[in-house]
Amino acid sequence: MALTPSTMLELGYPLPAFRLPDAEGHTVGSDDYPDQPLLVIFMCNHCPFVKHVADALADFTREYQAKGLVVVGINSNDFQAHPDDRPEKMVEEARIRGYTFPYLVDETQEIARAFEAACTPDFFLFDRDHRLAYRGQFDDSRPSKDVPVTGEDLRAAADAVLAGRTPNPDQKPSMGCNIKWK
Repeated sequence: MALTPSTMLELGYPLPAFRLPDAEGHTVGSDDYPDQPLLVIFMCNHCPFVKHVADALADFTREYQAKGLVVVGINSNDFQAHPDDRPEKMVEEARIRGYTFPYLVDETQEIARAFEAACTPDFFLFDRDHRLAYRGQFDDSRPSKDVPVTGEDLRAAADAVLAGRTPNPDQKPSMGCNIKWK
């Protein structure tokens, strides 16, 4: 497994506008969530790094959605070349994992480029003003490390954003599989 780090987009970056279908064809857009903190996760079905955190991520998102955090997942992988990431497989993955957030299809990969997303998973947390407050890892856990999956880095950032505070700017990049570009 080759590790690809997130690009660590500049903090304060404005939320790139998006309007994408979910795997079942329902459209979701960034403008659907005015004045709400928003977590955008670039993810896919087949990546071992996403699989490693998937159950904890499902728990995290349910917990933080109840606290007022809006969450969307975006799959930007070339699913023609990677059939496990096809939309119908996304529906199945969301059901199996218990994802309670929209899992969107970025077939043109334009949205991944707008976010400068590089890997899966890649986390972008925006504050109520839709300014980037956190971009980085879920936690220090990796498939090859004997470190429990806790989500502590993202939890600390989300807690700060939900409390109206600025997260610690010392943020570690997410690491994962590269986005499978066309």
